[in-house]
Amino acid sequence: MRIADRRTYLADLIAVMNAHWPENRTVNVVCHGHSVPSGYFATPMVNTFNAYPHLLHAGLKNRFPFAVVNVIVTAIGGENSESGAARFAEQVLCHRPDVLTIDYGLNDRGIGLEKAEAVWRAMIEAALAQQVKLILMTPTPDATQRPDVPAETREVLQQHAVQIRRLAADYGTGLVDSLAAFEEYMHAGDLSDLLSWSNHPNRAGHDIVACELLRWFPMG
Repeated sequence: MRIADRRTYLADLIAVMNAHWPENRTVNVVCHGHSVPSGYFATPMVNTFNAYPHLLHAGLKNRFPFAVVNVIVTAIGGENSESGAARFAEQVLCHRPDVLTIDYGLNDRGIGLEKAEAVWRAMIEAALAQQVKLILMTPTPDATQRPDVPAETREVLQQHAVQIRRLAADYGTGLVDSLAAFEEYMHAGDLSDLLSWSNHPNRAGHDIVACELLRWFPMG
């Protein structure tokens, strides 16, 4: 398979979002993951309204003014995908998401590629069994991705991004390649422009992620 086509992947849902009352319905977007979608900036500060789930919500409402949209955050700071998978049915799928984002790459370095792959696959397959549209997300970078950091240190996060891209292709899901988007910015700017702390994006970083997410919701 291959990564889904942004132009058509959510076409049925976008038709719902463009419908007027009484033909419309509530659309649920769920953002699952760790501290970044949770809204942590300089820990312990939680800056909810400048984090990408809220920015996505605002962007969707601007783009689809007739839509009733919930953006539900099930992320927990400090969590990895193994913990996220353990509560997936009871705390994520219970919201009956139309679209689900998964963002665990930063913290999955602690459990390693093999274990992360197994639990990502478990979450993906459980969601697909309920006809949920998935958008997998590569990690936003942390300070280990600075150009002056040794290549072997930078490589660990890169390997998780490669694995997430492969999973999106394996299952034909959507993909937001946050790491690649940040790297593109870094060709002209500096990573510090996008970080609020050593491992959390600032508003500018979250804007990049939200813009990449909104590309999956074309106006038509």
